[in-house]
Amino acid sequence: MSRIDRVITSGTFALDGGTWDVDNNIWLIGDDTEVLIIDAAHDTEPIVDAVGDRQVVGILCTHAHNDHITVAPNLSRHFDAPVFLHPADEVLWRMTHPDVDYQSLADKQRITVAGTDIDILHTPGHSPGSVSLHAPDLAALFTGDTLFSGGPGATGRSYSDFDTIIDSIRDRLLTLPEETTVHTGHGDTTTIGTEKPSLADWLARGH
Repeated sequence: MSRIDRVITSGTFALDGGTWDVDNNIWLIGDDTEVLIIDAAHDTEPIVDAVGDRQVVGILCTHAHNDHITVAPNLSRHFDAPVFLHPADEVLWRMTHPDVDYQSLADKQRITVAGTDIDILHTPGHSPGSVSLHAPDLAALFTGDTLFSGGPGATGRSYSDFDTIIDSIRDRLLTLPEETTVHTGHGDTTTIGTEKPSLADWLARGH
């Protein structure tokens, strides 16, 4: 059975001329032999240490804001592993890595690591190419910056849209089993059942 490990790194998120200090969650799904890295934030060394001697099947970026892809090329070279990203985030990716390519993710694509199937859900809104990863066998969902404990991700900056993120959360995430644990891009985990009753409040708030 695969396990889920978390690494936390700190750095800067930059967009639209502003910068913000942030702590990012990097999630590792795998066993003692192979592992998938979800997001590549800020620092290579703590992620490399957490992987150890396991084979990396890929570095999957939930979206292309700089704080989630900072060291993706470094990890790709170190582990000889592909970087995966939804191509709708191409413009954001090029802001940070103008000369580095990646492998395209598609909605409903399936990636398998250590015998665990992970389904890719395109959940735009925070960014055009945001994806969430559903691992049914682990009752786990990895949402990047689409859904947090307490509400949807931010939509007040370029390439984001509130109505779109609400559609993604309502139609693609809140339909999952309520006991599903939500592993977020920043902050604490939550569950689908915890967040589901708040949808009306998010809509009323409108941002």
